[in-house]
Amino acid sequence: MTRVASCPICSKPAQERYRPFCSRRCADVDLARWLRGDYTLPGIDGEAADEAIGHLEADNQEGRDEDERP
Repeated sequence: MTRVASCPICSKPAQERYRPFCSRRCADVDLARWLRGDYTLPGIDGEAADEAIGHLEADNQEGRDEDERP
């Protein structure tokens, strides 16, 4: 038996033409959510990222200094 996927927006059966959605409307709703930034991936904030980059650059510079020693 073939299982029909459901629309991720409204849970109605997906239509082949708009797959994985059931209609153009649901596809547009999903696109609008992406464009507004409603969907996000977990990560670190900008300040924490800058701090981590600073530590990596400092560690990298220390490694270069040690390589230059006779």
